[in-house]
Amino acid sequence: MLTDTQCRTAKPKDKPYKLTDGKGLYLEVKPNGTKAWRYRFSIRITDTAKESTFAVG
Repeated sequence: MLTDTQCRTAKPKDKPYKLTDGKGLYLEVKPNGTKAWRYRFSIRITDTAKESTFAVG
């Protein structure tokens, strides 16, 4: 599980990266320093699963 300190002190890198919190929730840190919470999930319709990402905030 991510802590408040880990999220606040995450520094930008050359490429975007993710800090995962588990079960699909992650904090994306972009090269310009922007941080965004995202949730990745799957929707299963019949035999096909579709993955999507939901931006929070």
